[in-house]
Amino acid sequence: MIPRLLGVYINRQFLINVRHILRSFVAAIQTSYDFVAMSNPKSETVSESSVSEPPPTQPSVPISYPIKTLEELESRSYFDSFHYPFNRASVPILNGGSSSLPQRRRLLVCHDMAGGYLDDKWIQGGTNPDAYAIWHWHLIDVFVYFSHSLVTLPPPSWTNTAHRHGVKVLGTFITEWDEGRTACNTLLSTKETAHMYAERLAELAADLGFDGWLINMEVNLDPGQIPNLIEFVDHLSLTMHSSVPGSLVLWYDSVTVEGKLNWQDQLNEHNKPFFDICDGIFVNYTWKEDYPRLSAAVANERKFDVYMGIDVFGRNTYGGGQWNVDVALDLLRKNDVSAAIFAPGWVYETKQAPDFETAQNSWWGQVEKSWGAPRNFPGPLPFYTNFDQGRGYHISVDGDNVSDSTWCNISCQGLQPQLMLVDPSNSIQVSVDLKEASYSGGGNIKFKGSLEEKIYFERKIFQVGFLLSELPVHFIYTVKSDSNSSLGLKLEFTSTGDGRRASMLLASRAVNHFSDKFSKVIMTRERKGFSSGWVINEGVVAMSGYTLTEIHAVCYRSDSNDNDGTVASPSDYFALLGHITIKTVDYKSDFPLSSSWLVDGTCIKWTSDPLGSKTLDVKISWKLKHENSYLFLKFNVYLVKLSKQAGGNPVTTLEDVKEYLGVAQVSCFYVSDLKVPSDTSTLKFIIQVCSVDGTIQELDESPYYELEVEGP
Repeated sequence: MIPRLLGVYINRQFLINVRHILRSFVAAIQTSYDFVAMSNPKSETVSESSVSEPPPTQPSVPISYPIKTLEELESRSYFDSFHYPFNRASVPILNGGSSSLPQRRRLLVCHDMAGGYLDDKWIQGGTNPDAYAIWHWHLIDVFVYFSHSLVTLPPPSWTNTAHRHGVKVLGTFITEWDEGRTACNTLLSTKETAHMYAERLAELAADLGFDGWLINMEVNLDPGQIPNLIEFVDHLSLTMHSSVPGSLVLWYDSVTVEGKLNWQDQLNEHNKPFFDICDGIFVNYTWKEDYPRLSAAVANERKFDVYMGIDVFGRNTYGGGQWNVDVALDLLRKNDVSAAIFAPGWVYETKQAPDFETAQNSWWGQVEKSWGAPRNFPGPLPFYTNFDQGRGYHISVDGDNVSDSTWCNISCQGLQPQLMLVDPSNSIQVSVDLKEASYSGGGNIKFKGSLEEKIYFERKIFQVGFLLSELPVHFIYTVKSDSNSSLGLKLEFTSTGDGRRASMLLASRAVNHFSDKFSKVIMTRERKGFSSGWVINEGVVAMSGYTLTEIHAVCYRSDSNDNDGTVASPSDYFALLGHITIKTVDYKSDFPLSSSWLVDGTCIKWTSDPLGSKTLDVKISWKLKHENSYLFLKFNVYLVKLSKQAGGNPVTTLEDVKEYLGVAQVSCFYVSDLKVPSDTSTLKFIIQVCSVDGTIQELDESPYYELEVEGP
């Protein structure tokens, strides 16, 4: 009863006022702390995220960070930072050939977590295997990275993985509190300043590779400033559209055309002038039951551009958010408007039981059950996935384990399988697993349970939409399994002419006892991988005039006992699916010769210790000597340490000892605090080029950079 009564009197404005007081209090404490810290240089900082100074322009471990003042934005100082080239997203958005959002209700997800820039700020990867990630991209159309800094620039890791799944990414421009009002006084002082700052924002989005902005003016304004605010939003929209086709500028339901900070919770005459000059409105999340219908009526033919907010934390949001998020989604679906889910990291931040992965799948499963999954995977062939979630406990390359370190790097996330909620009644449980062996990256799909003879089990893992031409299509997938467990792929096709359906099974063993369940069975060619236990399966499919619509995994029994020698009971089943590649038979992974690259080392810094060992910092950059059409989105970086012989020449017998340093999504990599033993004469950094179909260049044929170790 008491919480309900409090809910009547505690509105968002009250909470903001309280937050303003707390913020001032914290600022006072921080000021006192800073004074103590300055007088005691050995004291530790409160947290890395509390650092208010902009990152140094001097070389350091690359990070993502926001722009906090209009002065920084106007001066373009961001582009002078050492970190800037590392912050450029490298993956173009895969959207099936269309740059526009589909004409249907859409799902926007606004990521707001503890101020942002946490594990995801480490561009080259962090060490936390339990870092937050999203892997239900097939439900999402737009992703917004949000923080309370003036200009929130999405870390490239989010842009890369969202684009890989066909999802647009927006940054946030926000003005809050007294400093926000001061910024608005400058921003909106003239039509020219409004245009200039809009152009600065558009330049950042275009150069860093993301798709637009959420504009949140959360301050009271003078009515006389509104014309220039209109100019700012309009010019930003026009400039974004011309510089980034398919880009979006969204208005947040905050300040009205009268200049008042007064959340409307709907689209109406007080905020529609902003809606009319941009690509949509993010409606504040305290709306009432009939507001979606009223907003749709006001928007008319643009009703899908109305994104009704839902706060997952449940702060006065319709339906209460949290595990009742479907209440709001059901109503929005009924009114056929779009939804904006705010702070889905609630599952992670509040440590929902029993664990993050299970709770995350359950929560998003609830979203899918209510909202539906209207999106297939985008883009043309080749299709490649290694089921990596962008975090884990080891890293593999073509079945070879190259690192046992814990890690996180959302940029590495592969196309994610569309696994529905776990049904405990199933004889075989299916899950993305980060701890079992992986073929590539740090993940796999694990199939574990029991399976009787002459019975097969199938599970849909991808909803796709690949129209096949006259050229046959090459399927490659890797499996690691117990001795009597086999795994194949079921392919669902639909004829583009008459809508006929066909199903095809790719299998490595005879399946006579259930082959009649499929239109056709194709036996794959098996070859052992370089690493023990992994088997590479290859099959060729010719289905001209058909569209591949679904991919299922099929678990069945095999009569052979030659997989890995594991002894299992007759009914036990265990198999790992390591990767899937689909490409036309004429597709070739064409890698430039090593001599085609220019590789250089800069920002070299040596530090010596009394025992003769050294520590190295160096930025390694590479580019092709001549312009061409090659598209490489990923590079593995290795190190070889060459020791001295008695005569002073480097020993070449250590060439096989290749140390994996990490992965680069751009054409540069920063090596920091590298320990160099005293007997090392030369460091050889190898840049292994990775193709979009998952194939990699041989290390011996890859470009490299050699650095002589500095003498005493």
